Parts: sequence; C-alpha cells; structure tokens
Amino acid sequence: MTTRILLADDHVLVRRGVRLILDREPDLEVVAEAADGSEAVALCRSRSIDLAILDIAMPRMTGLQAARELSGLRTGPRVLMLTMYDNEQYFFQALKAGASGYVLKSVLDRDLVEACRATMRGEPFLYPAAMTALVRSYLDRVRQGIDLPRQILTVREEEVLKLVAEGNSSKEIAELLTISVKTVERHRSNILQKLGLRDRLDLTRYAIRVGLLEP
Repeated sequence: MTTRILLADDHVLVRRGVRLILDREPDLEVVAEAADGSEAVALCRSRSIDLAILDIAMPRMTGLQAARELSGLRTGPRVLMLTMYDNEQYFFQALKAGASGYVLKSVLDRDLVEACRATMRGEPFLYPAAMTALVRSYLDRVRQGIDLPRQILTVREEEVLKLVAEGNSSKEIAELLTISVKTVERHRSNILQKLGLRDRLDLTRYAIRVGLLEP
C-alpha cells in the first residue's frame, strides 16, 4: 500500500527537495503540502493522511504544536519531525508531542525514506549519529535521579507566546485564537510570571531558544 504523506515546511525549496526524494519511492506519495503547522493540522483533519512530516520551526504553529494536535485526533496520522536542529531538547520534546521519528535536514537523502517506512511500521526513528549520545544522556539522568524537564507553559500559553514573539498585537492574537483580548493579556501576564521575563523582547529571545521561533 502507498503511504499518503503531508509535508509541512515554511520553505518552498525544502518542500520541493523532500518531495523529490519521496516521489522516487513507489510506496510513498506526497498528497498535500502546508506552509505552517496550523495549515498542516487543517489538512490532516480534512484529508486522508497516513504520515505527517513536520518541520519543527514554522510560523503561526510550530511542528511540535501541530504534532500535539495531531496526536490527539482519533484517526490522526503518524508524525515524523524534520529539523535542522541536532538538539537533545528538541528530540525529547518531539517524542512528548507524539512524534515517532526525528530526521535532520542535513542528511535527508540518507535517512528520510527509511524514517518514513520505520514510522509507518510503528517503529521509532532517530538519525543514527545522535542515538548513542541521546541514550547515554538519558541513562545518566536516570542514574542521577534527574527527571526530564516538564512543560513550564500550558499549550494555550505556548500558542500565545509564539504569536507575541512573532509581533502580533493582543487584538490580532485574540482573533487568531478566537478568544478575548482580556484572555490574551491574562495569558501573557502568566507567561511573563512563569518564565521570570519582563517584556516582548525577552519573550522573543525565549521563543527562539526553545524552538518556537526561528532566529
């Protein structure tokens, strides 16, 4: 059977390159493309998608946010994260968000096809070069009794943070999330308090550091 794939990345050239790799395979077919996480979720809700390949850093809604949305769907697709970040924090966040695999853009031509097939078999996939380091780091934390970092912000607070960092006003955020301006301001105040930050500039720097926004 052919795996129906949705490809989400805000860079057209990246989508084109990924599509060229996948379209060479008889069992893989890109049937939809999205430029951000919000569009990806909408397409997965309206179309029959087996596998969603999501870039981690996208405007409006990140790949991690989209993965959480898709993992909550009763008949949602499997998820594979696509990223330029060779970063342990992103990897664990991707797993927590419901992703089955994590592929670096720098080795797409080598790992992407196998990652797609492994994900559809229900097997986890991580680019081989990082596996040893990540497992060693995790085991060290377990031996030391250190738990993995917990989510500081709620899902809604993270959505508001991203939109604030992208330069949206409270009114624009309220319209995008279908909530009141007062609710947006309350979320923003809670975010600043939880993170110990002061203003929009601090929020933007934080959003870049945790992968909600590209530098």
